[in-house]
Amino acid sequence: MATVYGTTSWSALPVGAALTGPIPANWRADCDALAFGQIQWSTQMIQDPRAQRGRRPAAGIAPLDAQLRRAALPLASPDDLDPLIDAIGDARFVLLGEATHGTSEFYTWRAAISKRLVREKNFSFIAVEGDWPDCYRVNRYAKWLSGAGTSAEEVLHAFERWPTWMWANREVVDFVAWLRNHNHRLAESQQVGFYGLDVYSLWESMTAVIEYLERVDPEAVPIARRAYSCFDPYYEDAQAYARATALVPTSCEDEAVAMLRALRARAPEYPGDGRDAYFDAEQNALIAQNAERYYRTMTRGGPTSWNVRDTHMVETLDRLMAHHGPLAKAIVWEHNTHVGDARFTDMTRHGMVNVGQLVREAHGERPTEREGVMLVGFGTHHGTVIAGSEWGAPMQRMRMPLARAGSWEDLLHHAVGRDSLFVFDGTNDGGIAGLDAPTDHRAIGVVYNPGAERWGNYVPTIMPRRYDAFLFINETRGVDALHMPVTIEGEVPETYPSGM
Repeated sequence: MATVYGTTSWSALPVGAALTGPIPANWRADCDALAFGQIQWSTQMIQDPRAQRGRRPAAGIAPLDAQLRRAALPLASPDDLDPLIDAIGDARFVLLGEATHGTSEFYTWRAAISKRLVREKNFSFIAVEGDWPDCYRVNRYAKWLSGAGTSAEEVLHAFERWPTWMWANREVVDFVAWLRNHNHRLAESQQVGFYGLDVYSLWESMTAVIEYLERVDPEAVPIARRAYSCFDPYYEDAQAYARATALVPTSCEDEAVAMLRALRARAPEYPGDGRDAYFDAEQNALIAQNAERYYRTMTRGGPTSWNVRDTHMVETLDRLMAHHGPLAKAIVWEHNTHVGDARFTDMTRHGMVNVGQLVREAHGERPTEREGVMLVGFGTHHGTVIAGSEWGAPMQRMRMPLARAGSWEDLLHHAVGRDSLFVFDGTNDGGIAGLDAPTDHRAIGVVYNPGAERWGNYVPTIMPRRYDAFLFINETRGVDALHMPVTIEGEVPETYPSGM
């Protein structure tokens, strides 16, 4: 018997429902979806009753209104970011969140913050919740490397893994074009990079390792092909591999680990192809190892696969910092569920860790401690959002209903009613009396059902402990995705440029 606290397709289940008897017909589809983030335990959650304990009722938040109005700072132009830039100070890790994976303003404000950090504080790179191989092509384009593409739109349009709109959108096109222009005429060591932190690219990364060896060490190619041939029966289908390892006690773990070990053992022989080229190959071998574990554990339920993924992202971030030298500084773009410290949500109760928690524990609980870590959350009250109705479904521009009554976003809408910046002071209540108890905080993933918000899409959160600062955008709109068409529910489909 398995207790289910997170799902998208089982929305009719009562809270904390237990599955007994035959496995439902849709079990396979839901397990497959878990691998790719459709079921994100904290964003698509049917709330565990235990998570309700201590949650602030709607009637209990009214006294906060005056406090929040006093704390709310204007947020209308990049100049209004001054208090945030000042609070970041000398911190070397700045993690920028988002409450959805398809909101234009989250991308444009993260871009505005990143531009200021690059120009004013010499940050070294941007690392995003995206696949390494795709993002590394963006990195090559931004650094003017040969064969990397002729335009930012061309490079980003090549992102083909669903959900494509996360990075193949015009908001990111504009930022990458700016980044390339910024890097123009800078020495290679001063150029700002763009990298992917995620673990999903199992087959693409194995292919990249073999292509690297074909250039620098042809004699090692047969060794790599033999190691990775373990995955051949699954025809580049990660879901098929996950199902197979769930049904029988077999895996390709040993082969993936051995290939990474072999590549590292021969690293001293590969200096001629450049330090960055070897780093890219080693990272792809690491992804193959960690992705194998991720897909192998995803069908087992529980927090393991989530933790494998976030631990991998932190490992990649630390590798990038080491690669860029002792003065390196990192900007991270990921969902709030990765950026906001899991210890101040109900994620900890479910045995989950996340990037924000792990980076704080390793590098400093506050911007002024040790190397300095700044966690910045984002939120919205209403508007539109790009998402899919199920995993792999066509993207839609969906209406996002008004935030749930009593939630953090509902409170800000009624107390402040405008776009605002909040910078917390590091105390339990962030300097806003009464803000030290859990409050529902909106979280929308790539799969979204606006009609199911009464069951999920909110994470109980102690806001000033989970984040160091927060950007509230009262009304937002969906990103301008490159891969069209996009439809809007209940309306005539919008017409977009055909692009390439």
